[in-house]
Formats: sequence, C-alpha cells, structure tokens
Amino acid sequence: MLNKYARAFFTRVLTPFASFLIRKGVSPDTVTLIGTLGVVVGALVFFPFGHFFVGTLVITAFIFSDLVDGNMARQIGRSTKWGAFLDSTLDRVADAAIFGALTVWFAGDGDNLRLTVLCVICLGTGQVVSYTKARAESLGLKCDVSGMVERADRLVVVLVATGLDGLGLPYIQEVALWYVAVGSVVTVFQRMIAVRKEADGLELARPNQAPEGGGTA
Repeated sequence: MLNKYARAFFTRVLTPFASFLIRKGVSPDTVTLIGTLGVVVGALVFFPFGHFFVGTLVITAFIFSDLVDGNMARQIGRSTKWGAFLDSTLDRVADAAIFGALTVWFAGDGDNLRLTVLCVICLGTGQVVSYTKARAESLGLKCDVSGMVERADRLVVVLVATGLDGLGLPYIQEVALWYVAVGSVVTVFQRMIAVRKEADGLELARPNQAPEGGGTA
C-alpha cells in the first residue's frame, strides 16, 4: 500500500540527487551495493545492542538507494535484467539484516521470547512474499496482487516503530511487529490465491485453443 502512494513522490524528490550521481560517473549498481552495505552495517552494528534510534537513522539514510538506483537506470536508459536481479537479491539481504538484527536483540539482552518469535516470522514470511511473485513470474504466471503488506510497508512500519521505541515510546514496536507478521502471512495467501486463479484460468483456456498447425477449411 505504501509502495503504491509513496514511491512516485520520493522518486521525484530524489531525481536531482540521482542526476548528480550520474554526472559524477557513479553507476546504478554501485549505488545498489553501497546502499545495501549501509543498511546491513547499520542494522548489525546498532540493533543487536538496543541502539534503535541511531540504527534507524543510519538505515533510513541508506535505504533510499533502492529508489535512487532505479531512477538513475531510467535516466541513462540502462535498465538491465542484471540490475533488476541485483537489486531484488540485495533487497532480501537488507531485509534479513534488519529483522535478523532485531531477533538477536530480543533473543539476547532484549530478553523477550514473544518478540523474538515475531521477528523470525516477519523475516521468514517477508522472504516468502517476495518469492511468490518471483516464482509465479518465472513460470509465466501473473501475480499482480500487492497484498496487505509489501516490502515498503514492512520496512516503513518496523523502522518507524523501532526508532520511536528507541526514543522511549512503549509498546509501539510490538504492535508494528504483530502487524507485519500477520500482514505478511495474509499477503502470502493473497498472492497464492491470485496465482492459483491465474493458473486455473490458463488450464481452462487450453482445451479451447486451436491445435498447432490447424486451420479452417
């Protein structure tokens, strides 16, 4: 949901910065790699030790690279399959670092089994949400359903709540993790149902197709 409404706005805001990087000879792949490295370092250095506010600021500063690299690729007319593959793969790495680092905190000094389990669920289901779309498309099936919680929703909700928790606001982080965990599970089923309907539709249409090489007399 957030992805639908916020991406266009931030793309416009970040376009001048993307243009500046292009003029400096920076490639979109470089931005992707640096952005992911920044997110991973920010998550693993700060979150496992309970430094939620500072960690959130560092991660947020780098996470916008996901919009900048795509903007750069479009400006220079070089949106390649490799770039899309690299971006998608490193998105999974960044997500794993964020939720993995939170899991380490709650399993250790955070001492909260319930939130540890929630973080693991968020991590696992978040990966599956992305996989369902990628796998469907690799099989030639459409998966146009965004679902209840996309990647942008997961990151915005959890990072905002984690940052506020770092400022001392109670309960908000747990509420956010519950929302992401439940929403991700719902999204997986929404996409599975959509792909099942797509697959069934193709199966039903197949008998009605004219045989190969056939024609009218």
